[in-house]
Amino acid sequence: MNDVHSKSGTGKSSRRNFLRNSTAAAIGTSLVGSLSIVRSAHAAGDETIKVALIGCGGRGTGAITQALNTKGPVKLWAMADVLEDRLQASLSALTKGQEARYDREKHQGFGAKVDVPPERRFLGFEAYKQAIDAGVDMVILTTPGHFRPVQFEYAVKQGKHVFMEKPVATDAPGIRQLLAANEEAKKKNLKVAVGLNCRHDLKFQETIKRLNDGAIGDIVFMRCYRNGSGLSRVLRQADMTEMEYQLRNPYYFLWVCGDGFVGGLIHELDVCNWLKGEHPITAQGQGGRQVCIGYEYGNLYDHHFVEFTYQDGTKMFSQYRRIPGCWNSISEHAHGTGGEANIRRGRIEGAGKWRFRDRIPNPYQVEHDVLFDAIRQNKPHNEAEYGATSTMTAIMGRMASYSGKVIRWEDAINSKMSLAPERYALDAEPPVLPGADGLYPVAMPGITKVL
Repeated sequence: MNDVHSKSGTGKSSRRNFLRNSTAAAIGTSLVGSLSIVRSAHAAGDETIKVALIGCGGRGTGAITQALNTKGPVKLWAMADVLEDRLQASLSALTKGQEARYDREKHQGFGAKVDVPPERRFLGFEAYKQAIDAGVDMVILTTPGHFRPVQFEYAVKQGKHVFMEKPVATDAPGIRQLLAANEEAKKKNLKVAVGLNCRHDLKFQETIKRLNDGAIGDIVFMRCYRNGSGLSRVLRQADMTEMEYQLRNPYYFLWVCGDGFVGGLIHELDVCNWLKGEHPITAQGQGGRQVCIGYEYGNLYDHHFVEFTYQDGTKMFSQYRRIPGCWNSISEHAHGTGGEANIRRGRIEGAGKWRFRDRIPNPYQVEHDVLFDAIRQNKPHNEAEYGATSTMTAIMGRMASYSGKVIRWEDAINSKMSLAPERYALDAEPPVLPGADGLYPVAMPGITKVL
């Protein structure tokens, strides 16, 4: 019962030296194949980019809002979700108007930009295929992270450009599946964006550049935090199956979201990887449940501390906590031989003292502006590799915290431990079920197997 990584699966082998390239190389991946595949997923003779939204929750509604606000003609053409009420709520918000959570700007509805008649609204676990096959040019994948690899793989197979939210997987087999699909995406000249929006934040970009130019000397260690209070949840209803209950509470179940360490702290881990230009090679840490211990909190930890080590010995110390009434911080810090930096605030102390003071465009919007411009102008754009790197960094950290062991990158990325259920249906059993006491089994350091 303590083996929360309960199922063994297969996956395509990773390269031995996994993603050792710099951030610039990851962003500007060389085009593979003929440039005659210009706008390969874009309808010839029509400048309108038709979009399918897969996953219609709050983040999906926010992402399509940003897509519809990019320059040039764009239409929401198809929608898909497992749950009908979520699809209908998103459609209503987009047509009637609202202030989207991630948009910062109110809209009064998108009018003709939303063209999703009943025949292009799809429900169920296979609905993503129908939406992708509905004559669209580009796909937005905003379902929980567990579903990302298979949906990305299908979108690439069908020749569609993709925006996908983080994390891009919740286990190592999913990471390998996504990376294999991305090799095909590069061959087809498809544009791929990942929702690690700090990479598109002007303050982060300028601060990272100055640090790379030596503003605080050599980096000695880094710190990052995502410490906050609880998350919203949906109460169990009498007519809900266990699968539906877990899908309506994705941030409380390991197989769906990968734990908050993966689904939340990934932003901060990605900033540290970005600064270093590589991923860590080992992780060791600890965590547990101290406050969020009822059945309503699923099977995740409410706190983690993980120490990562990079190839050159540099340490990165990370914390994740979701306990009310404690010290809160969402931030990334770098310490060097000549000073220190609060990256999120754009502040550098030391000989190269500096503070970012410019106006910051909304990075949620910028990441879509950049993607759509790349599609229209056929510019190189593929963020899947650093998205996978930082997701795998978070997964490795979770493995360390859950097991109490030192976890090596090569062992983590090659793990065959899968979190997937045996069957996908609302009446199917998810990978974790409550025990006789009503509580879900939780990882036990020293006992739980993670590799």
